[in-house]
Amino acid sequence: MAENDPTLSIAPQQFSTDVMLEKYAKGDEQTVGDVYRRVARGVAMAEPEALRPVIEARFVDNLLHGALGAGRIMSAAGSGLAATLINCFVQPVGDSIQGVDDEGLPGIYVALLQAAETMRRGGGVGYNFSAIRPRGARVHTTSSSASGPCSYMDVFDASCRTVESAGSRRGAQMAVLDCDHPDLIEFIEAKHSKGRWNNFNVSVAVTDAFMRAVEANAPWQLVHRAEPSAAMRAAGDLRQRDDGYWIYAGQPAREIWDKIMRSTYDVAEPGVVFVSRMNEDNNLRAIETIRATNPCGEQPLPAYGCCNLGPLNLTRFVVDPFAQMHGGTPSFDWEALAQRTRTQVRFLDDVLDVTLWPLDEQRDEAAAKRRIGVGLTGLGDTLVMLGLRYDAQEGRDFAARVARLMRDEAYRASVELARERGAFPLFDAARYLEDGTFASRLPDDIRDAIRRHGIRNSHLLSIAPTGTVSLAFADNASNGIEPAFSWTYTRMKIMADGSRQQFAVEDHAWRLYRELGGDVGALPGYFVSALEMSARDHLDMMAAVQPFIDTSISKTVNVPADYPFEDFESLYFDAWKSGLKGLATYRPNDTLGAVLSVEPVAASAADDVPGAADLDPLRVTLDHRPRGELPAIIEKVEYLTQTGKKSLYVAVSFIEVTGRLAGEDVTIERPIEIFIPAGQRDESQQWITATMRSLSLAARGGFIARNLQDMRKVSWDRGQVRLGEVQRPDGHRSPRWHDSEVAALSYAIQQILHRRGFLDAEGNQVPSRVLARLPRGKMVDTTHAATANAPRSEPAGTRASTTAASMPASAPAMLGSKCDYCGANAVIRKDGCDFCTACGEIGACG
Repeated sequence: MAENDPTLSIAPQQFSTDVMLEKYAKGDEQTVGDVYRRVARGVAMAEPEALRPVIEARFVDNLLHGALGAGRIMSAAGSGLAATLINCFVQPVGDSIQGVDDEGLPGIYVALLQAAETMRRGGGVGYNFSAIRPRGARVHTTSSSASGPCSYMDVFDASCRTVESAGSRRGAQMAVLDCDHPDLIEFIEAKHSKGRWNNFNVSVAVTDAFMRAVEANAPWQLVHRAEPSAAMRAAGDLRQRDDGYWIYAGQPAREIWDKIMRSTYDVAEPGVVFVSRMNEDNNLRAIETIRATNPCGEQPLPAYGCCNLGPLNLTRFVVDPFAQMHGGTPSFDWEALAQRTRTQVRFLDDVLDVTLWPLDEQRDEAAAKRRIGVGLTGLGDTLVMLGLRYDAQEGRDFAARVARLMRDEAYRASVELARERGAFPLFDAARYLEDGTFASRLPDDIRDAIRRHGIRNSHLLSIAPTGTVSLAFADNASNGIEPAFSWTYTRMKIMADGSRQQFAVEDHAWRLYRELGGDVGALPGYFVSALEMSARDHLDMMAAVQPFIDTSISKTVNVPADYPFEDFESLYFDAWKSGLKGLATYRPNDTLGAVLSVEPVAASAADDVPGAADLDPLRVTLDHRPRGELPAIIEKVEYLTQTGKKSLYVAVSFIEVTGRLAGEDVTIERPIEIFIPAGQRDESQQWITATMRSLSLAARGGFIARNLQDMRKVSWDRGQVRLGEVQRPDGHRSPRWHDSEVAALSYAIQQILHRRGFLDAEGNQVPSRVLARLPRGKMVDTTHAATANAPRSEPAGTRASTTAASMPASAPAMLGSKCDYCGANAVIRKDGCDFCTACGEIGACG
């Protein structure tokens, strides 16, 4: 129904109202109008005080006539919540544990904490993990081998699972790996393991060079800057290229491509992002490199870039919908769409100035470039209301006209904003409009205006999924650029008590057709749903619209279960050749499920099979620390550094967790929180706090043993740290040395968990069956006599941990290679033998 035909309306369906009230309404809000007024008021706070009443009224009017904010805007704007209004971000991840790596990227655990803070504030996160050295690469500082990016993705996945976002949502994640990373095959096949990376979408960043190699069946090298370990180099002829990259493996590009396609065909992942196209088309390609996207793929973004999104509901611009039923002709209000697009640009530009930014880096990136994403929703229903087929050329021509108009009006509006407020700070007309950028293809008058006045926003357009927003505020109009999934369907909803119920939901266009007297039992041919058209039709719609979108499009290409693999594979080649920036497909199979279903979902027969619902209690996810006191151990840890002795108190809290093994309930005691009381006033205390938070997330996700082992490998340039002892078979005891404070504290926590019985002496996880037999709340390791019989420590109590009988005043005087026995960098050559000057261990002679 068009805005100039307000008399044509239908009452909202109850499920839409329920979703609006549950997910978006705040306080005493009861209607969509209440939400719109709150959102408009909150966003208009960015305006000069004198203009606020006028602009607020303009924003309310825009929302009442088809404009929408993305979910975070509709939920949090004007609400007073300490939540971001930005849906998604891209988080850089470097090749170090803490600090920054050689390329200036944040270390893995720094990135993890930044991502956790972003998700806690309500934002989803995309990453490219390719900087992390591959499995088996040499770690110079510890003379050990790397575990590879996939192992760290397990930790990020667990973190997402345990972080509850502002507004009680979970953050979505996208993991990207480059097509030449040595761990690519492991990445491609990771989600074949059921339950792994459930909180990630995954995509391979594919270059034009790779696609040309696939076409030519040419060889392809898997490479990385990191040096392979000595063992890897000894096992194979690994060499370094002239550009400094090490060649880890090589195989025909077509074989790698076949693995990607087979996995996508079977389990719908990984997706593919055409990263070369993303960078070539980028208006800011001169000053930034795109390596990742947001979780749904419609926003290629640089490090700390954001998705500030707001669609326009196209169904609101249809005049006389279904008029053909009565001999008339429906039409579309192009002028109204132009005006609403221009106001939406101002609305989203204001969002950048009123939102809470989880990280300073995100705020600075947004301020420098002012990216926004005006989009659309309801395209499929709009075509139906106009009597046009989505899968025909007439439908694609209409969609391209919509996208072109929105492009031109958005860029014109941003130029006007630049005249009023100034261009984005990093604007440079010559580089912005150089041949090949998206902006270089704008109409002449817009390019001339950009040269004269600048432009407020570096990017302006994005077509994102809008499922919940369309359901809540657009009477379940078709989602984004998609056709309707089905005209009526069943939707699963999680109720307040955690149970699941199914509800019948009706498509907006279908409902309107019925209300206007149409026979829904015999729908006309232009009612074509996603499941009724070919995969090629989906792809052709994307190709028609992409030339007018300066970022990208989130769209799922549906294919039937019996779709031939050869045809499926060719879809991706056609997408690349068509200039698309990415592609995601969905083919029904036994591994995948859906929130929506055309038929009611039957109860699973597995519920009646003994052992079918087994879940190892070590793998049960602990979403958060429960309120109140928990049993805990608090120990004093003393260690020696080059600058002297340091003391810290470490608290480890535990919780009983019940799972099922072989059909039987099994209860174990697990750590849930690791805490070191420390302030936030200097650098060392910050990394301690950050490290403990990461460990707590890993504990709740079931990965603490692996995390502690990884942290034992952390090194620094300030000399070794002494903590604990080693005992040789002859009874001689020597100090134990660690390569950093992080490594030493990790060892201390391992020992606490070992004495509790949770880990073995080497820090490996003790199986659930063994843990279940241990007495709860007891220190069980009798090899540490001084501590084994100590009473259980509660949160208010402490006890000192035993380290060495005495602490030396200084580190070892003679430095050398690393001792495999005590860990000191103190092995020299003495009398023809390796000799450790720290512990006296004698090694190889000759």
